[in-house]
Amino acid sequence: MLKHSFRSLAAAAFVASATLAAPVISPVSVAMAQDNPMVGGAPMYANKTIVENAVNSKDHTTLVAAVKAAGLVDTLSGKGPFTVFAPTNEAFEALPAGTVDTLLKPENKDKLTKVLTAHVVAGKLDGKTLMADIKKGGGKANLTTVSGDALTVEMKGKNLYVVDESGGSAEVTIADVMQSNGVIHVVNKVLLPK
Repeated sequence: MLKHSFRSLAAAAFVASATLAAPVISPVSVAMAQDNPMVGGAPMYANKTIVENAVNSKDHTTLVAAVKAAGLVDTLSGKGPFTVFAPTNEAFEALPAGTVDTLLKPENKDKLTKVLTAHVVAGKLDGKTLMADIKKGGGKANLTTVSGDALTVEMKGKNLYVVDESGGSAEVTIADVMQSNGVIHVVNKVLLPK
């Protein structure tokens, strides 16, 4: 009887301590976390522009350097709205050796601008909008980038992918990062124009 009481008391103490130790998440903090998702170790604020947020992401330092070299800071800080498929540093590192260094040279500014604007679509296309377009398009949504290039957005399993004109496919790893002038979808590959 004493053993049984001790076990019951120990179990009750464990449940009580687990309840006290468990973090309490209020509906307000959940909404705030969704409004300001973390990208590259930094919160992305919906009231800041694409550029103001991107400069804080440690996963997008190459993209930010490229945007600066191409002279696109003012454009992507503008009113928009824009949808940006933002490649990570790892995506740029996966390009053939020397590609990024070559594109960042002043004499290649036009090529760099073409590559970067092949990641930007006019308008604010969040995940819900893209999914509706995919459904309406019979499994694919066709987009035209600011550079005039074509992108195709499609579902593969439960994941959203963006396919460039060269057939390269990038997975959307973080969707719906809202900005004051549009939306960012983080992708794991660099999209290349033909």
